[in-house]
Amino acid sequence: MDQMADTDTQKGLLAERYGERALPAQVAALPDALLSHRSVRAYTDRPLPEGALEAMVAAAQSASTSSNLQTWSVVAVEDQARRDALAECAANQAHIRVAPLQLVWLADLRRLRDTAARHRIIAEGTDYLELFLVAALDAAIAAQNAALAAEAMGLGIVYIGAMRNKPLEVARILDLPERTFAVFGMCVGYPDAQKPASIKPRLPQSAVLHRETYDLDAAAPAVAAYDIESARFYKGQGMERNAWSMHVGRRVAGPASLSGRHALREQLVAMGFPLK
Repeated sequence: MDQMADTDTQKGLLAERYGERALPAQVAALPDALLSHRSVRAYTDRPLPEGALEAMVAAAQSASTSSNLQTWSVVAVEDQARRDALAECAANQAHIRVAPLQLVWLADLRRLRDTAARHRIIAEGTDYLELFLVAALDAAIAAQNAALAAEAMGLGIVYIGAMRNKPLEVARILDLPERTFAVFGMCVGYPDAQKPASIKPRLPQSAVLHRETYDLDAAAPAVAAYDIESARFYKGQGMERNAWSMHVGRRVAGPASLSGRHALREQLVAMGFPLK
């Protein structure tokens, strides 16, 4: 993870991430692991190295956390039957069944409330949206540290947002108490060399990097350029896909496109989060 990419390697990784036409003019040296991330959806059955899980959690706990509240937890699932059940909750994604480890990252306000209760503090603040948002952000920041640690050990990962499709069922499978919520899952394992994953291009930096104030006019040309670059990527993968702009438009078109997550607020309330 600490190994810095040499100039040629970094330039090649940046070209994969942005496409030749959207390369940033200058980028300071970065560890190659940061630029070479890819989502892995094909795994071997090789077990993880001894201590790999604990190393990932150590990396996660080394991440920033709001006010040192540490409002996240993670459930490590290796049991095949339980991974199969989680896959059924998450659009039957095959890699959840195949990867030897599924990490389910939780927004966890239960530990905070119980800790406060031992000091006879009611912890009414945990009833508010702010604390739920803090917990979800804490989980995401911690998980990304864990992902980098996994990749530094030669493992591959892919996030599973579909763990939110059926949150009440996921809670039942994992025996989650009230005030805990599965924000996302993460497959972990050795990538299958016979089905290699590629670095997927991202939007040009002009779409996401605003200097001093937000530049609303920057988005349209950046998205148009990205439609071309992402089409080139998928063609190179032998895949036919809609333009990225069409893809995201359909993904946010309405409740039916949210894979059951349009009811998330009501389900969170049922799981003990008032969200005031």
